[in-house]
Amino acid sequence: MADKKQKPEILHTELVAQSRLFKVESVHLKFSNGVERVYERMRNSGRGAVMLVPLLDEKTILLIREYSAGTHSYELGFPKGLIDPGENAMEAGNRELMEEIGYGARELTPLKQVTLAPGYFGSRMDILLARDLYPEQREGDEPEPLDVVPWPLDKLDQLMARPDFSEARSICGLFMLQDWLNRKE
Repeated sequence: MADKKQKPEILHTELVAQSRLFKVESVHLKFSNGVERVYERMRNSGRGAVMLVPLLDEKTILLIREYSAGTHSYELGFPKGLIDPGENAMEAGNRELMEEIGYGARELTPLKQVTLAPGYFGSRMDILLARDLYPEQREGDEPEPLDVVPWPLDKLDQLMARPDFSEARSICGLFMLQDWLNRKE
């Protein structure tokens, strides 16, 4: 394992673009070897995010099919969302489950915290395994009802082969689930 490097010194930051959802900032850095460089990054909102891997029973996971504006397509994936102010990851996870799939979870197990493109984004997402589900629906913020898709655990290879199951965080969640199931046995 390599020695821990000294982080670059932030000389200056500047907001260069802003939309309703995103803030882009320019970051002028000075590295320990004296090299200076300007990077751009999405400013972190400070709110984390959660993604749930819901086990309906010993043989079935639950997925959602929802519209993805970035690819202008409907994608299969796991329920996910932002952590609201005052919530922790577990509370946000249970709320998102209720809003997106109509279930709550009596048991939430942290699987891993991941980043997405850490060279550009500072956001972190907690991936949680949701078990011992019970029916409970809450109103969410989705513009249309989400399709809930039960998927058999013995057909995960077919899920991975689907072109509409391509979102990296959901694929990561699937691998985390497989690892958890292997350790359980």
